[in-house]
Order: sequence, then structure tokens, then C-alpha cells
Amino acid sequence: MTIKEIFDTMDYGPAPESSAEAFQWLSDKGGIAGHYINGKWGALRDDFASTNPATGERLAGVTKGTADEVAEAVKAARKAQPAWAKDGHKRARVLYAIARLMQKHSRLLAVMEVLDNGKPIREARDIDVPQAIRHFYHHAGFAQLMDDELPDREALGVCGQIIPWNFPLLMLAWKIAPALAMGNTVVLKPAEYTSLSAMVFADICTQAGVPAGVVNIVTGDGDTGAALVNADVDKIAFTGSTAVGRIIREQTAGSGKALSLELGGKSPYIVFDDADIDSAVEGLVDAIWFNQGQVCCAGSRLLVQETIADAFYAKLKARMQGLRIGDPLDKCIDVGAIVDPIQLQQITKMVSDNTDGETFQIAAPEGCFYPPTLITGLSPASTLMQEEIFGPVLAATTFRTPSEAVEIANNTRYGLAASVWSENINLALDMAPKLAAGIVWINGTNMMDAAAGFGGVRESGFGREGGWEGLSGYTKPKTTAKPVKAIAAFTGDDAPADPLDRTAKLYIGGKQARPDGGYSQAVFAPKGARLGDVSLANRKDLRNAVEAMNAAKGWSKTTGHLRAQILYYIAENLSARADEFANRIKAMTGKSGTAEVEASIQTLFTAAAWADKYDGQVHGVPVRGVAIAMKEPVGKIAALCDDTPLLGLVQAMAPAIAMGNRITLVASGPFPLAATDFYQILETSDVPAGVVNIITGDHAELAPHMGKHMDIDAVWSFSPQDLAATIEAGSATNLKRTWITQAPTTKETLMQATEVKNVWVPYGE
Repeated sequence: MTIKEIFDTMDYGPAPESSAEAFQWLSDKGGIAGHYINGKWGALRDDFASTNPATGERLAGVTKGTADEVAEAVKAARKAQPAWAKDGHKRARVLYAIARLMQKHSRLLAVMEVLDNGKPIREARDIDVPQAIRHFYHHAGFAQLMDDELPDREALGVCGQIIPWNFPLLMLAWKIAPALAMGNTVVLKPAEYTSLSAMVFADICTQAGVPAGVVNIVTGDGDTGAALVNADVDKIAFTGSTAVGRIIREQTAGSGKALSLELGGKSPYIVFDDADIDSAVEGLVDAIWFNQGQVCCAGSRLLVQETIADAFYAKLKARMQGLRIGDPLDKCIDVGAIVDPIQLQQITKMVSDNTDGETFQIAAPEGCFYPPTLITGLSPASTLMQEEIFGPVLAATTFRTPSEAVEIANNTRYGLAASVWSENINLALDMAPKLAAGIVWINGTNMMDAAAGFGGVRESGFGREGGWEGLSGYTKPKTTAKPVKAIAAFTGDDAPADPLDRTAKLYIGGKQARPDGGYSQAVFAPKGARLGDVSLANRKDLRNAVEAMNAAKGWSKTTGHLRAQILYYIAENLSARADEFANRIKAMTGKSGTAEVEASIQTLFTAAAWADKYDGQVHGVPVRGVAIAMKEPVGKIAALCDDTPLLGLVQAMAPAIAMGNRITLVASGPFPLAATDFYQILETSDVPAGVVNIITGDHAELAPHMGKHMDIDAVWSFSPQDLAATIEAGSATNLKRTWITQAPTTKETLMQATEVKNVWVPYGE
């Protein structure tokens, strides 16, 4: 065949990668993937097989970790952690050594990944392995800088980490590198289907001089993962399905374990009529057929502007017909094998059950392969537009206007990633903040780097991996507050001094409202004098407060400057009535309230100061472009205040609204009257209706409704009552963020009050 004929046909001959070295490595290890605990290989048991999805060939046996073996690994990690956390420079040197050795063994890692997972060798060789190496290099720098740049933070301790099968080595790097950099030790469980690259990494850890117990790897299936979730660890970091993430949230509720979840997605790929169509088509190939579509952030929902839909679909179908499917070890292959026949059956069933739209598929080989598929003409409510398929299947619909595109894009319970294609940069950057996603790519897709955080919102989970923002999940404040005991309300039997009923109402939507249940309780002074009565809120009052917060969504779009002015105004009005509030606090508690009022004013000033200064970042990423880390409000927050009558209210409210959130506060149980007096401060301080809502009542009664409420984005509990299990278990409904603390600082509250959205903006022709 001549060169001209080759260019005419674009036929590629086979270019296979040898797997001999990988099989030799497996043979040298006994042909079984087993545990790496305390720097040593554990007993090897052939409990189940790891197979090559492309051929069905057995690769190795896999040892299924027991609860006792998991406990042994955790014990080794616990013993090694204090010494590991002491010296950031030593940690940096070890992480650097790991990165260098991964470079040395990069081809072995890539081939092992392909054999185990079925992805094309080009993807493993050119994307997965270099990205994994990049994470260790980058986080070596974080280890070196921790003492100087994060002087008020420290390691959590022992981190249990559970990773999926779609990016076995890369997910390992995302989890282990930041954990080690911050001084934690780890116990990692690789996916049942794909344990082999983790074994190579364990060998690299030995070569790099990682101290015994710092990195532990326990192989197994879901039972092993469950044992790790329930083990004596300080954090669980999980990447996987939303269904399993919800179970883990429930199982860890009330345990005190930190938790990060990187879960499923149904990411929109939005193409406007002024986009470079050829580039958008090529980007879409990477968005949905990269790694056979087995990507949590895959651009699996195509939204095309109606005026170009037919032309775009035609070009896309032509490009699909040029995709090469087959042996993943062939360097000419674009699409490899599905990871396992079970996953193939699930994809096949979801597509075959669909009766909407028009389906276009290309041919695929026999075996564990699924053809790249395009389904057009779907409605936004169609099952395939709503449910994650986790395969090479693209669901498509059209839109007319940018506002409709936003509405359709956000019409999902997920919120992981989004892509926007337009030559009008103003339009693209206008879209980015409106999309419910943790990462937005402009005229690109699947751009990721260790310097820029990755993670989602809604049922795509919470927490970030990578960048400065990712480190917060592996650290905690150095100051540890002593647990605060709940204070019992004072009692008395005096009749009201005023025969006219002056029961304090609730404050919802900028108005004082009677409680739905119609009940109230008396508030007494230490010596039994009746100070007044407050309403008892129930779940319907909470619902009304949430509706008020929904009506106040414009607050999130206001400028930090405006929010700062209002906070200063609140502080000014509180200062003018300082003596009145101090006297009220003294009457309720029997202690001087002067210092607490002053601390509340200071907190308001501090939050106002941060309102226009708690900035995002522009990350230095290795592309011709920038990744802008935008700090956005979490949304609607419900908070249980502590028993400092005024300060407990203000320290939750001020940072939250400074960042553009709307908040519903449940006042102190024994000392609620300062909160009800505060209504008048809010009413005279230009706070828009619904931005701040205050209800009074029993924390224990309201906490489960706050946790389970599907339209609340975060729940904070500063309450002295132990309500963590109730709130965290309830939060599994919509996987909302939770924060349980009795020592909130303004800076920590600002962090909890924001989500980081990374917007990638490439530039150049």
C-alpha cells in the first residue's frame, strides 16, 4: 500500500504494545494481588480472579481482605502516623521519590492498567500515568510548604480510601498524594476489578523508602470496603457511585469521621451556534468516548442549539464512524473494552429499554465491547438524560436560548462537570457561574490537573481533590475545643408580668410569623422569674423558612461590597443597642452580656471585611490557559446555634450571608430571647426578606427534618446537643454538606460557606 493510499483510506495497521513485562511482574509476585500492610506483602490467597476485559483471560488471583486484615492495616497506619506528620521536608522527599520511580516504571504501570481495565494504551500511557505522576510531584511541594502556608492546620490522622475501577492508578494518586503530603497515613482499597496497578504502586513505595505503615493497601470487594468504612479511621475518602456514597454517608453518621465523596454525574455538553463545530465534535469524542464513557464527569448529555443541531449531528455521526474499537493494547485503538460483562449488561439494558428518540450506533467487536452510541431527540426528562449510564452512550437534545440551556443543564440531581462551547467568550463566561457543577470547561473537556480541585455538588458529592482547596479535606484546625455540655433551661412558675400576650413569633421571610403548631414555651431567669415566651417551631415552619430562602435567591448574585455594607449596618445597629442586648443576656444567663455583645459586633465586622476579600485563585495549570477557582455560595443553609444567646447566632449568620448564602437559624434552646430581639436589628438593617430566617424550638426535634430536607444544601450544628448522627444520616437523602462543630471560627465558617468551582479557560488559536 502506498502512502497516498494510506491517506485516502486512513487504514491503520496494528501497533500492539507488549504485555510480556507485565505478566512477568505478576508471575514474580506469585500471580496473586494481595495486601501490602506495614511495608510488607501479606498472605496471598486466590479468593477471586482478575481478568482482562478485552479477552476474558485470567490475569491474577485477588485476595479478599477480611475485617481483621483491614484492622491490622489501620493499626499499622495509626502507629506510623505521628512520626510521619512531624517533618514536611521528609515527606516531600518521599513523595518526590515516588514520582520519580513512577516515571521510571511508567510503561509497566500503563500496560498493567490496560490489561486490568480495558482502556486503550494511548489513554493510559499519555493521560492516566502522567497525571498520576504529576499529582505526586505537585503534592511533594505541598508537603514542603505546609508548615509555612498552613500553620494553623494539621493532619487528620489515618485516612481510609476507596477508589473505583475506571481510573485505578489516577484515583489512587488523587487520594494518596494529598493525604501523605499533609501528614496523614492511609489504608487504600482498590476496586474489585482493578487491583493490579495498586500492587505495582505498593512495590514502588518500598523502593521509594516510604516508612512502614504510611501506605497500606488492602485488596477485596465490597465487603472489604465496608470493613474499611467501619474501621477506626479518621476519614473516609470515597470515589464511586452515588448509591454507594449514600450508604457510606449513613454508615459514618455520628462517627466523627471526616468524609469526602466524589460520586456520579450526568454532565452537560453545551454547544452554541457560534461554536467552532469541528472542534466541538472532536471535544465531544473525548468527553463521552474517552475510557469507553466510563467516566464520572463524561459529557453524556449533549445540548445543541437548535439552529445547528442537524449539521452538528451529521458531523458527529461521520466522526463516530471513524472511531476504531478493539484490542486496548493496540496503539491505534480509540475505544477499548468495557471493564466487566456485568457493566456491559447494565449499559446494554439501559439502552435497549429506551424507547425515546433515534439511536445511531457504529459496529463493535464481539466480546466485552459496546459500540459508541448517539441517541438524539430526547426530552430533558427522558431516563437516559437523567440517569448515569457509565458507558459510551451519548444522550442529546436541543435548546433555543442561553437561559433555556442553563435550565436544561441544571435539570439533574447531579452537579459534577459541564462543558460550554462558544466563540463568544462573554457568553461562555456568563454561563459558567450559572451551571450547577464543580468544574466547567470552556471550549474544552476533561482538562484536569493536580493544581486545580476536582469535585462536585448536589448528588455528585462534596469535597475537592487537587489544588489548595483539596488539601482542606485532609487537614483540621490545630485548636481542639473541649466538648461543651448542654445547658438545661431554667425553670420557674411565675405568671407573666404583663397580662397581654407578648409571645415572640418566628422570623421567616422578613416577617414575624406565628408557629404552625401553635405552641410556645416560657423562658425563665436563673432565679425563676419569667422573662417571656417563645414559639416552638416544627417541620412546617422549617419548610416555610426554606421557601423564604428560595425566594431570596437573588442574594447570591449580589456583590461582596453590597453584602459587606449590610453586615456593617447590622453591626452598627447592634452597637447602638448594645446595653439592651447585654442586659437581656444577663437576665437569661445570670452572667454579664457585655463581652458577648462586643464579640458579636466584632464577628459582624470580620465577616463584612471578608465579604469582598475571600477570593478565589487562578491556578497555574500546564495548559495554554487558566483554571479559575471561583468561590461560590453553598446556597441554603440551616444552622443550629450554640447556647451563647447572641454570639451563637451571629457566628453562624454573619460569615454565611457574607458569602452570599441564605440561612435559617435555630436559636439557642435555653436562651432564645436574644435571637428574637435580633429580629428588630435585621428589620432595620436592609437585610432582604428571606436571607436570614430565625426560628425557635427544640434542636433535637428540628435536627432530623433539617438533615432530611431535600431542598437544603447544608446543615451546620454548633449545638451542644449530640445531633451528629441524626443530621449526617438524614443528609444522605440529597447528600448535602454537613458541619458539626462546637468551635467555629470565622475563617473556618467561610470555608464551610463556599463551594469552589474551577472554570477552565484555554486561549490561543
